[in-house]
Amino acid sequence: NTGKIQTQRKNIQRKMAAHFLAVAPDGRPNETLQARKLDTPSQKTLHRELLLRHKRGLLLEEKPELKRVLEQRRLELHKENDLAQRRPSDLEMELCKRQQKLQQRENLQKIPEFVRVKDNLRRTQTFEQRKLGPSG
Repeated sequence: NTGKIQTQRKNIQRKMAAHFLAVAPDGRPNETLQARKLDTPSQKTLHRELLLRHKRGLLLEEKPELKRVLEQRRLELHKENDLAQRRPSDLEMELCKRQQKLQQRENLQKIPEFVRVKDNLRRTQTFEQRKLGPSG
């Protein structure tokens, strides 16, 4: 029994040494530590997922920056062309009219006050002349 236990103990020690110590070509254990990669479950699942994605072609292809910029510009140009070709909606037309009215008001406010008063006087004079008619 004791002989069996000793041999089992030696086998276990050899197996443990094989994991952590480098073995020389003649079979003797070398005293230098051997770096050993430990596979964790998360590493295994990540590796499996990367392999599956590679097989399916789902990995993103890295494009050069210039190619990405040119592609983005081309997409924007197509979008602008599509917007220019379609007929404006009723809402857009109404907004455009309102914007034009606002611009006219702003332009009127830029005109000096004495010019506006003079124009108003002319309008009232022409209105009074029409009211009186050709007789007066």
